[in-house]
Amino acid sequence: MNKTTFGIHFVLRMNKIINGIAPIYARITVDSKRCEVSVKSKIALGNWNSGKGMAKSNLIENKQLNSYLEQVRKMMVQNYQELILNKHVPTPEAIKNKFLGHEVSDMTLCKLIEYHNLNSKETLSWGTLKNYFTTQKYIEMFLKEKYRTSDIHLASLNYKFLAEFEYFLRQHSPVDHQRPMENNTVMKHIERLKKMIKMAIRYEWLEKDPFIAFKQRFTRFERGFLTSDELKRIEEKTFSISRLQYVKDLFVFSCYTGLSYIDVVQLSPEHVQVGEDKEYWLITKREKTDNPVRIPILPVALEIINKYKNDPRSIVKNSLFPNISNQKLNSYLKEIADICEISKNMTFHLARHTFATTVTLTNGVPIESVSKMLGHSKISTTQIYAKVIEKKVGEDMKKLKERLKQR
Repeated sequence: MNKTTFGIHFVLRMNKIINGIAPIYARITVDSKRCEVSVKSKIALGNWNSGKGMAKSNLIENKQLNSYLEQVRKMMVQNYQELILNKHVPTPEAIKNKFLGHEVSDMTLCKLIEYHNLNSKETLSWGTLKNYFTTQKYIEMFLKEKYRTSDIHLASLNYKFLAEFEYFLRQHSPVDHQRPMENNTVMKHIERLKKMIKMAIRYEWLEKDPFIAFKQRFTRFERGFLTSDELKRIEEKTFSISRLQYVKDLFVFSCYTGLSYIDVVQLSPEHVQVGEDKEYWLITKREKTDNPVRIPILPVALEIINKYKNDPRSIVKNSLFPNISNQKLNSYLKEIADICEISKNMTFHLARHTFATTVTLTNGVPIESVSKMLGHSKISTTQIYAKVIEKKVGEDMKKLKERLKQR
């Protein structure tokens, strides 16, 4: 632990003077940070030596007061020393709390992470929880390399710690590739740490939020999607290799439903229901957010459902589609993109963006309806996913021109 500067100085609270008498406070300073605590004593302004931080000793009662203040000083020095011996960070607030008889939290950063991950198993999806495990790994590496320790008390966290952790992430080169992390990856790790710190504050394991002055800066990217021509190219392509044909069908199904990979593979026959309009609907919940989703099934998607509903692999699993890993799915999509001469980065999530843009918004479906079908809590999220392309803007402006001409 680095050496700290520590001091106790007694001061009067001038904003609380009544009839020329002011309360006395102990000002605790550690490394230029300070806080004050009342010592439950008062004194007349004329009897106080502000330079020395003590009462003028020309009266017996003032000598007794100075003796009491010295006892307070010794208690605070002892509290400071105990914090260091117990490997707590001796912050002014920690010394104040010990003086007031409040317990100093023994919660450490690594204990907090373990507690969070253990108690989030039921509320977070496995994919999200895995990301927290990755963040935990980087925090442990950072503590070892920067602080030469395996853990650190929560009271030690401050702006400097966060800034150093951000720098560590930006400079770190993972063993599986040589390029440092991109900005948004760094910000995601810090965002997860921030969520855990917020939990510690709610549980009163930490008094001050170290993130108050820390700003996260995400880089905004345009969401990719397939144009109607590219989607048509994939739809009309028939593959002789069964695995490619199956992956193509799942991808097209997502293009016409907006469902993510995990939500597609978890669909069962029970999720297909007849709505009030006497048409088929997909009624399910998003795995990521648990938000309800109700999607009218378009003819293309219904055709794909009917194609695989009697597949033995689907029947055994009681699912709409045979199971396939996301890794294999995205790998095969790269082959499909090459065969269909599509230069975009074909991932399964591209289908979700395509549904939002090319299939729905471009064809005049209101953004409120699209947001509901995507399972978003806020329309602003849909606006990030679904960028109305120039064709739709051009068509809308053409209609406006016609209306203006008629006037």
